[in-house]
Amino acid sequence: MPAYDYDLFVIGGGSGGVRAGRMAASLGVRVGVAEERYLGGTCVNVGCVPKKLFSYAAHFAEDFEDAAGFGWTVGARRFDWPTLVRNKNTEIERLNGIYRRLLVNAGAEVIEARARLLDPHTVEVGGRTVTAERILVATGGWPYVPDFPGSGHAITSNEAFFLERLPERVVVVGGGYIAVEFAGIFNGLGCRTTQLYRGPLFLRGFDDDARSFLAEEVRKKGVDLHFERDVSAIERRGDSFLLTLNEGSTLECDLVMYATGRKPLSADLGLEACGVELNAAGAIVVDGNYRTNVPSIYAIGDVTDRVNLTPVALAEGMALVWHLYRDHERPVDYEYIPSAVFSQPNLATVGYTEAEARAKFGDDAIEIYRSTFTPLKHTLSGSQEKTLMKLVVERGSDRVVGAHMVGPDAGETIQGLAVALKAGATKALFDRTIGIHPTSAEEWVTMREPVARADD
Repeated sequence: MPAYDYDLFVIGGGSGGVRAGRMAASLGVRVGVAEERYLGGTCVNVGCVPKKLFSYAAHFAEDFEDAAGFGWTVGARRFDWPTLVRNKNTEIERLNGIYRRLLVNAGAEVIEARARLLDPHTVEVGGRTVTAERILVATGGWPYVPDFPGSGHAITSNEAFFLERLPERVVVVGGGYIAVEFAGIFNGLGCRTTQLYRGPLFLRGFDDDARSFLAEEVRKKGVDLHFERDVSAIERRGDSFLLTLNEGSTLECDLVMYATGRKPLSADLGLEACGVELNAAGAIVVDGNYRTNVPSIYAIGDVTDRVNLTPVALAEGMALVWHLYRDHERPVDYEYIPSAVFSQPNLATVGYTEAEARAKFGDDAIEIYRSTFTPLKHTLSGSQEKTLMKLVVERGSDRVVGAHMVGPDAGETIQGLAVALKAGATKALFDRTIGIHPTSAEEWVTMREPVARADD
């Protein structure tokens, strides 16, 4: 008789948990996966996938306007919010089914119930108690709304995907990528949209040139963007809300959405009772092999609050399975991880920001190549939208260590550059590469002269 009911028990059926559970089960490991909400986790259900679908929907308003410059006459237009939500729900349900089949077909048992640790080898789940040689926690994160008078009136991105009706006036509070994306979505779908951020410039951690450039483009598109503004109180006024801001002004709207960060979903899992170490933010502390201080308990993904991206959680799940069950080390390389903000226009990046590069390699060791231009499409569309491309080069090695873009389909372009940067491409290699004409992407290989620093 086996000593345990399972070899590996996974708590959390999101991207990382499903990948680890599926790959382990395919190797003959006895796997159980517990998920209390929805298979696929945040990304599939209330994150990446529905957000990108909503972003596509929001962009059609501009596409209709752009068409006129190319000779198209577009008739009366009307947007139906319930249709978008219904079609989105259908797609998400399809993906939920795919995640379930991936696990079941690999041989894992799926338990749709909340799981809680009782000790380092025992889990209470769905009214029963099971044991496992190893336990993996992959519960992800959850939106955080600060506590202040009236904060209970605010929604988060979780609820935004299921609104019964589209509001006329929306206030989005926050300066991270979720706030920026939803401000663009609401604005593109016809809402009068205001975005408030308490800091001097949104998207902290991204390249400063890209952040500033995007702020200008966002304002061009009609978002009422305010920095160094925060909400002190929210008061319901009938069907609307009155917001009191930190400097004393007021703002009325029909919906308040907070996107002010996410916290690791680690509470009430029994981690403390097992002695698992958590940091001050509630994230599970792990070593290089995703092991906690309790030898039988592991954690991956957003619950560890390190690099909170779906592809990273997937990679961590794979690395853990290879480490535990293939005796083969394939550690995740966290350098040169590309990412994109599906704002309007998109912002995408890979590698070091200019500030990070100067801090790491030395202030005088960095060269910057930057180009801003009007894409060919907009010479006829009449749109005032511009594109920014920027390369950060380490002078001694000539290696390109950062690439940043604000413009249409920036994520699609940066994904290709991520391969080049990961491979150690130099600026000379970029210069010797023939561009595809006429495209915006050819600008990456035609930037010949470094720009002077503003403070020079």
